[in-house]
Amino acid sequence: MAQWVRFEDGGEERFGCITGEDILIHTGAMFDDPQPTDMRRALTAVQLLPPCQPSKIIALWNNFRQLAAKLSVPEPDEPLYLLKAVSSVAAPGAVIRRPASYTERVVFEGELGIVIGRICANASEEAAAAAIFGYTCVNDLTASDIIARDKTFAQWARAKSFDGFCPFGPTIATDLDVSGLSVRTEVDGVERQNYPLDDMIFSPARLVSALSKDMTLLPGDLICCGTSLGVGSLKDAASTVSVTIEGIGTLYNTFVQ
Repeated sequence: MAQWVRFEDGGEERFGCITGEDILIHTGAMFDDPQPTDMRRALTAVQLLPPCQPSKIIALWNNFRQLAAKLSVPEPDEPLYLLKAVSSVAAPGAVIRRPASYTERVVFEGELGIVIGRICANASEEAAAAAIFGYTCVNDLTASDIIARDKTFAQWARAKSFDGFCPFGPTIATDLDVSGLSVRTEVDGVERQNYPLDDMIFSPARLVSALSKDMTLLPGDLICCGTSLGVGSLKDAASTVSVTIEGIGTLYNTFVQ
């Protein structure tokens, strides 16, 4: 398993693999035969960036059995999803501010993210699995009161696309078996979510295969796998949200009202 990061180093953007307390810098492209160098940087000495730059962000709805049961909605026969604006991306550690135009509830949603590593279109599940570069942590922030504000049109994309509403990272973990792992979300140190990834209705390979039949997936594209029990509103003036998945690490961000 490898953990890939992007970071700012003396005004330059670089990427590499974490080795202990350091980053081994690579050259080339993360998704196309990256080459190691002899240069290292201490993790504590750099500013992490979002670990990739997606051309699109796909976010799943109703992809966990326990949440579907709680909401009394049927499990879908095919993935239900929306697109988040790429301008909603935020870095690990970033401070995210409430949109000036919105005064109602903002909800946290800790999730697994899939990062695509090669062009993927009309793929079988086997080909889809091979197209997955790795996995990351996502906080799929949502301005939840916008969704049903207009009774004629559910505004999912608007509710999830404000600037900063898609922090992800801190790493992309490759060769990670997510079966048996859990997503744990804490708000100000208090656990709010802890749910198993085995409860997903659509496994990563099945999900990528289905999405690739709707649209071509490109290297760096991010698929947010949906959330499960425990989502809630951020109520304090400033709240630190952490999303942890073993093997990937912990994504920390602060939301300021």
